[in-house]
Amino acid sequence: MAPYGGRLVDLVVPQERKAPILEKAKRLDSVQISYRSLRDLALLAVGAFSPLDRFMREEDYRSVLQEMRLAEGTLFPIPLTLPVEDVKNFEAGADIVLRAPTNEIVAIMHLEEIYSWDLAEEAMAVFGTTDSRHPHVAEMHTWGKHYLSGPIDMINLPSHHDFPELTRTPAEVRDTLKTRGCSSVVAFQPRHPMHRAHEELTKQTMEEVNGSLLINPVVGKTSHTAIDHYTRVRCYKTLVENHYDRNRTMLNLLPLAVRMAGPRSGIWHGIINRNYGANYFIVGRDRIGPAGKDSHGKFFYETASVQKMFREHEEEIGVRMVPFTEMVYVSKKDTYAMPEIARNGRDDYITCSGSPVIEDSLFNGSKLPEWFTRPEVAHILQEANPPKSRQGFCVWLTGLPSSGKSTIADILAPMLMAKGKKVTVLDGEVVRTHLSKGLSFSKEDRITNIIRIG
Repeated sequence: MAPYGGRLVDLVVPQERKAPILEKAKRLDSVQISYRSLRDLALLAVGAFSPLDRFMREEDYRSVLQEMRLAEGTLFPIPLTLPVEDVKNFEAGADIVLRAPTNEIVAIMHLEEIYSWDLAEEAMAVFGTTDSRHPHVAEMHTWGKHYLSGPIDMINLPSHHDFPELTRTPAEVRDTLKTRGCSSVVAFQPRHPMHRAHEELTKQTMEEVNGSLLINPVVGKTSHTAIDHYTRVRCYKTLVENHYDRNRTMLNLLPLAVRMAGPRSGIWHGIINRNYGANYFIVGRDRIGPAGKDSHGKFFYETASVQKMFREHEEEIGVRMVPFTEMVYVSKKDTYAMPEIARNGRDDYITCSGSPVIEDSLFNGSKLPEWFTRPEVAHILQEANPPKSRQGFCVWLTGLPSSGKSTIADILAPMLMAKGKKVTVLDGEVVRTHLSKGLSFSKEDRITNIIRIG
């Protein structure tokens, strides 16, 4: 499967050219970009967003908002832009340095365009709402009021110190899949730990297309999931190592800054997975939106709206959709089936939806049932999410001087220790005479004191 647009974009400067470019960068004006923008830049540079080869020009940006297409007509549903606040030192035609949030030099942009944008216009076009209960809409309020565009020389890609062996570029994934000799690749992009129904569906699909499976979950600070990505990846790893054909299954991590834009995000994910080598994509009934509801108590997107829009654009994306319909567990047969098949066979069944089971069992300290998830996965989840009785907590006693705070703490501490709890008492006098010595009662110093105690 060719990359989307026919060519895999590569903006990374070869090693032999880095030294003079880096030396040049030290003399240029620079802008510090956000963590989200750094994620976008890194995936842009390695071709995950092909055919894009830069942050969008204004013409492409306006077209994507209105038509979900680049100006030349290619389907592309999500605006990929670089917001900045202060542009007084920048002008079109100049070279500028892009710095990471930690201030390292990551790229040089040959600046061609500076243009303004409207939050309400973009939010309504992309997310269908201006409601700040949508996390991405809320975040947009913190963005700079201008977008920059121009060709990019990527000098330093961000490092991934958590699972470096699993974080590959599209080119690296494609090369690995090619060596396995399968012309068909099914991509699955789970947002949560995979349970038995996911396992069954992915294995069935892999057999039906006679191909390989690419498990390509989104990870990182912008992935917005209840279970942290470190725990999720450990779950994926143990599942692949113990329960999949490792010659036909590949686990890769996608450091994508998610948008939660419902149907538009579904198409975008399909394009990205095509660039990683997939020609089939499992699309669930998930809304690909925020878990919470809007200000009117409604979900931001309709159930199955992602599947509907993906199906409408399937041919143009060049990736066949495999719809993930609900699967249920038939206990007396110890197997999984579609609900209608179970009903036709008059079998009793259990719904396999992950969130209710995890909330009812994992977060309440109960053992996850084996019909729901593999024991190895359950162990990792339970180890990372101990019940409330095994979690720590803080009791903050506040009040006027000599109101009894220390007295209450002296009573409470041994009572808790008698129940087997480990207790540390941080008394206000210790804070005043040691941790916050020298601070006054000004507003700034009071805030500093609170931060230190917290």
